[in-house]
Parts: sequence; structure tokens; C-alpha cells
Amino acid sequence: MIKKWTDQMRSKVLDWPKRFLIINGIAQGLLYLHRDSRLRIIHRDLKAENILLDNEMIPKISDFGITGSFGGNEIETNTTRVARTLGYMSPEYAREGLYSTKSDVFSFGVLVLEIVSGKRNKGFNHPYHDLSLLGHAWTFFMEDRSSEFIDASMGNTCNLSEVLRSINLGLLCVQRFPEDRPSMHSVVLMLGSEGALPQPKEPYFFTDMNMMEGNSSSGTQSTIRLLEA
Repeated sequence: MIKKWTDQMRSKVLDWPKRFLIINGIAQGLLYLHRDSRLRIIHRDLKAENILLDNEMIPKISDFGITGSFGGNEIETNTTRVARTLGYMSPEYAREGLYSTKSDVFSFGVLVLEIVSGKRNKGFNHPYHDLSLLGHAWTFFMEDRSSEFIDASMGNTCNLSEVLRSINLGLLCVQRFPEDRPSMHSVVLMLGSEGALPQPKEPYFFTDMNMMEGNSSSGTQSTIRLLEA
């Protein structure tokens, strides 16, 4: 039986091996959409609510109601219908309606950082700063304190080097400019290797969520128990 991730998480706290399995499964699904399907498909609304899990915790990407598809050599297009799910949108999509495979990469990066930390980007708050979850992750990364970003509920199930690589990878995916983000093919390769990852630049993150909510016409909120604010 396949259930929404939100339903699965109401009664479970996932250990790291399961979370890493989910991260890899989402990456493989996006790679198929971007490279291996007949048309290059851009999901445009990748978020926690649109991930389904089967009984073995294998993720399935769902809700393709607003996908875009490219043919030939197209790499980017724009739209007047923006799927404004706060916290997951790439900056070029949120501000200009421009979307590409790199827009999905940005959303994937947000998901990775949420899965590692157990917190949601939308609604994230911290007593000592006004940064989003992405900014919080970046601050820890730059101070060499990324281990403090990890969800403590995973306990001793963590493979620390694997989790720290995932944080690095998540930050690479949420870079401000699309050309600085890896492709999903590169993401899958990096997830499966143990080599050193590139150093990310400072990511793009919204510090004024009220401004974004004012521009939002159809924002929704994830209710995954794993990703508590």
C-alpha cells in the first residue's frame, strides 16, 4: 500500500538509513523526469506533501497537475501560473515565473535539508536570527558546525559523514543562480560516491517571509510529522 508521506510520518520517527533511502529515491525519480522520460518533465511543485512512500519506504513523486515539459533543445521557459508553495520555490521561479530542471533541483535541495534537520523551511524560526532554514544550514556549514543541524531524534543511527555530505549537497542545490546548481544526474552521482563535494556558495533564502506571502496566491503548508518547525 502506498500512503502519503504525511500519513506515514504521523506515528514514526525515521532513522537516518530510511531518510537517506528517501533522499536517494527522490533524486532517482527526478532524474527520470528530467533525463529519461520521452519529454523532459519539470515538476514545478516538488515538496514534502507530493512524496508518497510505499511499505518499504520507497518514495514516489506525485501530483503532476502543473508540470511543464520541454522538447528538443529547450532548457528554460516561463509561465504566468506560478505554483507558489512557500519555502520550496527557486528564486527565478518565485520572482519571474522562469522554470527549468534547475528549479526542481532547488526544491530537492530544500527537501534534503528538511529531511536532515527534521524541520520545515516554511515557518522556520530561531531565537537568535531571522534566517530561513536554508540560511540556518549555511551558517552552521560555514562555522564548521553542521553536526548541530542534524535532527537529534535520529540518535545513533546517523552515518555522520553521509549526513554531512547530504547537507553539503543540499546547499549546492539551493544556490541563488540556476547555473550554480548541479543537475540531477550529478546529484545522483554525488549521493552514490564518497569523494569530496564542491564548496557551495552562499545560498538564496528569503528572510522576509511576509513579503513572499503577500505575493503568494496558492501557497500550501506541509504537515509532515518528521518536519516539525
